[in-house]
Amino acid sequence: MTIKIEKTGRVRSVCHTKDGGGAPYRYMYRGFSLAEAMMAVVVLGIAAAGLLLPFTSGAQLRSEGMHRTLGAKLASHLMEQIVHTSFVDIMDYDGYIEPEGQVRNAAGGTYSDLHYAKFSREADCSYVYVPQEGGAAEPIFIRVTVRVNWDGETIVTINRLVSK
Repeated sequence: MTIKIEKTGRVRSVCHTKDGGGAPYRYMYRGFSLAEAMMAVVVLGIAAAGLLLPFTSGAQLRSEGMHRTLGAKLASHLMEQIVHTSFVDIMDYDGYIEPEGQVRNAAGGTYSDLHYAKFSREADCSYVYVPQEGGAAEPIFIRVTVRVNWDGETIVTINRLVSK
């Protein structure tokens, strides 16, 4: 192989055929041009974005599932607390509200864990009259509705009919 230096100052490699005959020169340049490098970066960026998209949406779904699970647990706890009071005192929970960040645990204290920071709970109670009662008698059913909100949006609602 021979190396020739052109007038422009570039070095080029010259390859000959095996027989060393007068085959045309083949230039061998090393490296990428700027345009080729930019195109490779764009293609790799698009491929990386396509690969990362399922992971980000999966993380978002996992977070939403965790919020719904905690919300169901909080709603169930409040419902059990209401149901285990005497029938006469259940109506005291009508309009019950625990504002965001002030959700109480079973001991009566506020949850201090950051997972509970954006949760709020509310309960509504109303008497239910069945047609067989005739409306004049004292009601024997109370409908209890417990709603749990996360960041201002209702994520869990539980209804229960309580009797004497």
